[in-house]
Formats: sequence, C-alpha cells, structure tokens
Amino acid sequence: MKELNLPAYSLKFKSGDNGKALIFDDIRKKYVVLTPEEWVRQHFVHYLVEDRSYPAGLLGIELMFRFNKLSRRADILVYNRRGEPLLIVECKAPDVKINASVFDQIVEYNLKFRLRYIVVTNGIKHYACSTDPDKGTWSFLPEIPAYDKLANTE
Repeated sequence: MKELNLPAYSLKFKSGDNGKALIFDDIRKKYVVLTPEEWVRQHFVHYLVEDRSYPAGLLGIELMFRFNKLSRRADILVYNRRGEPLLIVECKAPDVKINASVFDQIVEYNLKFRLRYIVVTNGIKHYACSTDPDKGTWSFLPEIPAYDKLANTE
C-alpha cells in the first residue's frame, strides 16, 4: 500500500479465506478487507485516537444512514460524550484527488447531521473545516483539531 502523510502505526494484518489481505479495525473489533480506502481509514482512525486524543469509544466506522430516501455511509463519525455526532470524516483512497466533488459529498452528508466540523482525507492531504449548518458556510482550519478543542466548542 502507498505511504501516507500520517504517522506509522502498528497495524494488524492477515490473509482472508479467499486470499485477500485483511486489516484489523480496532473500533469495529474485526478484520476487514484491505482496500486503498480502508488503508487510509485505519491510519486516520489511529491518528485521531493516538495523536489527536479522540476517545476510541466515541468513534463510529462506516455507519449507515438515510438521507433523501437514499442509503449513505459515513466513513468515520465522532461523537461527543453525550453520544451526539460532533465531526464527520470522509476518507478516500490515496490516488483520489480531493476536489470539489469530494467536498460536495461530505457537505451533502452534513445536511443530514448538521455538524460544526467536517474532515476530508486521502491519507496524503487532509482538510478540516468548521461549518455553520444554518448559513451553509464552512471555512478551513489550519489543522485537524484535537478532541478536547472540539468538545469544548459545543
């Protein structure tokens, strides 16, 4: 897999019954198929937990939700200590360019959640934004915020 612009983490791998590579998801507590997007997602989860102090128990991975009668899936959803969604992360494979259509996707998802924070990453480039769901505006942040900073702005 491609080297990412994230710290190196101790990840667990194994080969599945069909010969496909699997990676252990510490949040879901199971092995999942190792795709380029999953490579990014697992690294970014570790980054949030180990480097930005996000409580692992407050992260949800690939959570299904319905919006406009369509099924959607949030790559990473971060909750506050009251169990309310706080931040959504959209992960892309490293070779996917982060462009307007990628931002359109997460902004659409945020129409459902109305969160103050969104993050987009392909493992190489990471973009964090604060949003105002009422005004439909967002602005880039200089870095991925630490969990305590997010939780203290509610």
